[in-house]
Amino acid sequence: MDDKLMLMIPGPTPVPETALLAMAKHPIGHRSSDFSKIMAEVTENLKWLHQTKNDVLILASSGTGAMEAGIINFLSPGDHVLCGCNGKFGDRWAEVATAYGLQVEKITAEWGKPLAPENFRQQLEADQDKKIKAVIVTQSETSTGVLNDIKTINSYVKAHGEALIIVDAVTSIGAVDLPVDELALDVVASGSQKGYMIPPGLGFVAVGAKAWSAYETAKLPRYYLDLGKYRKDAAKNSTPFTPPVNLFFALQATLKMMKNEGLENIFARHQRLMKTTRAAVKALQLPLLSPDEAASPAITAVAPPPEVDAEKIRAIMKKRFDIALAGGQEHLKGQIFRIGHLGFVSEREVMSAIAALEVALQELGYECFTPREGVATASRVLAQS
Repeated sequence: MDDKLMLMIPGPTPVPETALLAMAKHPIGHRSSDFSKIMAEVTENLKWLHQTKNDVLILASSGTGAMEAGIINFLSPGDHVLCGCNGKFGDRWAEVATAYGLQVEKITAEWGKPLAPENFRQQLEADQDKKIKAVIVTQSETSTGVLNDIKTINSYVKAHGEALIIVDAVTSIGAVDLPVDELALDVVASGSQKGYMIPPGLGFVAVGAKAWSAYETAKLPRYYLDLGKYRKDAAKNSTPFTPPVNLFFALQATLKMMKNEGLENIFARHQRLMKTTRAAVKALQLPLLSPDEAASPAITAVAPPPEVDAEKIRAIMKKRFDIALAGGQEHLKGQIFRIGHLGFVSEREVMSAIAALEVALQELGYECFTPREGVATASRVLAQS
């Protein structure tokens, strides 16, 4: 049957019908007063979502573009930065920083394990000459389903006094409580195809006062990703370059949906879906990659035993049930599968995915669980939530 695909991946995430219909509208001029009104509304609601009064700038880019902009606008060639690396995306930001001639020192953890804040504290306290100019950290590591402790790491950055904190919130904004102003975060980057519930194509960068001060003396090359241009035009409810107008229509719609749901309810929903998914997977006797205390509300990574092929599970889920799960990345390719529960996802989708997963496991001859126990466990967790 056509048109039944259910996305249970960490991005792109499902798009609500309201947003799809909004995108179907005829485009309008991006220099028109009508677009300026949309830009003003969207900007105000983005600040609400980020819990900030500072700038939240919109780029026509992926989350990677937003993170690259967040790095290059506030640093100079040769600057020393610490980069937290415990998954594919932490590694990517280290690669971006290296490509721009920054001196990168990695703070690492095994994939599937959270970064140890103590390692950041040691490096920052040892930096008596204040050579470290930025600390780059991924909050929700998409490749492993690990949630890093931004609050504690940030406290050590603040104690350092000189360094900026640059946060990859690509799969955490809209799923995890990240009070930007309360934590005084300097740069926070994200992408539209995750918690924002719209297709790929927009990147977002929240920028605080300390980062703007660093911008004035930063010397890395930039043009299209020059956030000063975006800030200047955003003050006039405009953009420096041609934006994907119809994505703004969609963003306007989903931000309204999010405000109607409320931040506390959004965060509670993601916690509920995470707990339900993890409990059901455990009931199926499948190991989880990340520990409970560092589990991302956006995605659950499952590491099946060697006798169960992760890619065969994904293939059966897709062929039999039109449910798309994500695979592993880099050295975890073929070793894990990932269940996304981010954005426009509800209990119904999680229950469907768990039921389908049980069938897939049985098809593959996996007999280490009691039939229907995954669904029963999920039902109990939801009933108690």
